[in-house]
Parts: sequence; structure tokens; C-alpha cells
Amino acid sequence: MAAKIRVIRVLISRKTLRPLSLNNNTILSTTISITAIASISPLGADSKIVWENYLDENHCFTEHVLDDKKTFVAKLDKYSEAVVADIRISDSKYKSLDKSVLYAMAASQKAMQNAGWTHNDIFGINIGSSRGATDLFEKHYQEYLQTGKAQTLASPTTTLGNISSWVAHDLQSSGPEISHSITCSTALHAVLNGVAWLRAGMADKFLVGGSEAPLTDFTIAQMRALKIYSNNKNFQPELAEWPNRALDLEKKQNTMILGEGAGVCCLENGKKENALAYIEGIGYATEILEHNISISAEATCFQKSMKMALQNTDLSEVDAIVMHAPGTIKGDLTEYTAIQKVFGESLPLLTTNKWKIGHTFGASGILSMELAILMMQHNKFIGVPFAEAQKQTKPIRKVLINAVGFGGNAVSLLLSL
Repeated sequence: MAAKIRVIRVLISRKTLRPLSLNNNTILSTTISITAIASISPLGADSKIVWENYLDENHCFTEHVLDDKKTFVAKLDKYSEAVVADIRISDSKYKSLDKSVLYAMAASQKAMQNAGWTHNDIFGINIGSSRGATDLFEKHYQEYLQTGKAQTLASPTTTLGNISSWVAHDLQSSGPEISHSITCSTALHAVLNGVAWLRAGMADKFLVGGSEAPLTDFTIAQMRALKIYSNNKNFQPELAEWPNRALDLEKKQNTMILGEGAGVCCLENGKKENALAYIEGIGYATEILEHNISISAEATCFQKSMKMALQNTDLSEVDAIVMHAPGTIKGDLTEYTAIQKVFGESLPLLTTNKWKIGHTFGASGILSMELAILMMQHNKFIGVPFAEAQKQTKPIRKVLINAVGFGGNAVSLLLSL
């Protein structure tokens, strides 16, 4: 006799299906503390050194030759390279890992130490990357073209999940592990994920961030093909001193430069005594694409993400904004226009760090968060040396951070001291 199939119809009310809203008082009443933030980048691998380098108006770019043409990149400093080298030799299994994984390990070890977490703590990990194991993947592919054979570890060492899983192994954690790529807003999306897990009561602690090692000839060539990379062939005179003109709204050519690095922060439920800052607002949005790499002229996605992050905050309370501002003509201008649309004539202090360390793709948002926290801790605004001068007139206690990537996906975070 044929098996009987019972169809059970489940009626779910509209109320049950209603998505959780950021207007929900229960959700917003949950304080999220940032108990540590750590990074490894051209600025260094220690917060004190990073801050000292921010006080210095010199950039971190060095010349790089590609196809017999000079360009620029922002590499890790010598101390940071030594930190990575030590990690690579600390475990025989680490020798086959990509730099993007090792960078994430370096930042995560420091953050965990600074937060006072131990191996007995249960915490989630969400570290993303725009490109992932770019350098290692390209090397494996070149070897395959030459020999017709792939290395045994070619696949497991180049998957995107490689980053969080190896960090979990290194930290001996037992919580959930998530890796993702949402282009240049990847790190801030990791923060969103961590906040969601904490507010849902599914975790008490989360390690979130991004890592990127994109300084390969092929990656740089891709950015050049898009005609957005800084090129010293036809330099404007002012580019000799600062090759990346992020936040120069009068520039006549695109000046984006790639940098490498990683950053992570430790998120915890509740208002912790050792908190460096608190996440006061989160916002996100995606807009319909007009072009594969650009957002609309008024950056609709940024307007929406900023308004969402600020919906419970008086705009006059926002003391500064760390912009995405990659150094491209349209990218910088459209974000600035969006900020004007949201804030009107009373703009907060505006800054970015890409004129100094370049665009670190998936790690850029967390490095912007680091700058925001350092400015709040030291109560000092770090501006862009060649941009219009801005004067700090009050303490820096609330900072908005923006990030956006290919695909028109924007994230805005409001941090408070």
C-alpha cells in the first residue's frame, strides 16, 4: 500500500512573521561593549604605535613596479612582518597558510589578550575578507599551469572559511565560526553579525573583523583595469607628496591605492567595565546598481545606512565621521554628498585613513573603527593633511563609521565612549 503523505499546513500570523525592527526597544536596550580592538597594518601592530603614526602626517606608501610602470602600495611595517613571521613558524601547519589568515591570527591573538579572554571562554568568530587567500591562490594556479598538477592543500588553504577556522584553531575556541565576503564592507558586516548573535542571546562574546592581503600584481592590475588606481604617469604636482588624495573633492584623477592588514574587535553583551567604546547604532542598506563598481550620485545606500544607525541619536551629538572615501573621484564625492543630505549644513568633523594606509578592502571598515576609537580615547581629531582644515570644538564622544563595497552595500556604525 502506498505510503500516505500527510500535509500539515502551518498558519503563521503576520505578527509572527514581522521582522525584528531596530525600533524594537528590547533589542536596542542590549548594550554591546567593545572590550578590545587590535590590528596589524602599515601603521604597526600595537595600538600605541598605531596612534603615534596617526599623529604623523606622513603616508605609508612605497613604490611598486608592475609591467615596468611604477605605482604604490601600503605594506606592513617591518615589526608587523616580524610578528607574522613568528606566527608562521610557531606551528608546522601554519607554513602552508596564506598571509590573509596569518594577519587575522596576529590581530586576533592581540585582541583576545587585551580583552582578557581565555581559552575557557566560549565565543564566536566572524572574520571576513573581500579576496581571501589571493596570494596563495595565484601561486597554486601558476604552479598548476606549469606542471598540470595541483598541490594537495591547494583547496583547503584557499577557501574563504579558512580564515575564521584557523583563527579558531589558533585561539583554541569552541564557538561558532563564520567567514564571508561582502567586498569592501566585509569587516563592518562582521560587526553586524556579531551584534545580531549577541542581541539574539545566542552568544555572550564574539570576535569580529576582516583581513586582507591583496598586494599581488594581478589584484593591482584588476584595479588598474577599472581605472581607479593611483598612477604616477601623469601625476598632478600635489600627488608627489600624497599619492592617495582621499577626501580631496577637487582632484582630477582617481587615486586609490591598495594596502594590506587585518583588524578585529571583541564584542561582549552588556556594559563592561573594561569597554573601550559601545556600539550605539547600526545601519545597513543596498541600492540598485547603476554601474558594476559605483554607487548612485547621492549614495542612496549611505543615506539609508546612516539614517538607520542614527535613528535614536540627535545629529548634533555626532562629533566625527570616519568616511569610506577610497580616493576615487566619484567614491569620495558621492559619500560626501550623502553626508550633506543627512546632516545638512552642520557637518561633523570628516576624516578617512585611506590617504595614509590605502584601501585594505575587506579589512578597511575595522581599521576605520580603530581610528574612531583612538580619536575618542585621546580626544583628538585626526584629519586629512591636504583637505580643508577642520577645527575640533568639543570632545569627541560619538563617531560614525562608514563602509561600502562593490554591489552598492553600505554599513554605518555609531560608536560612543
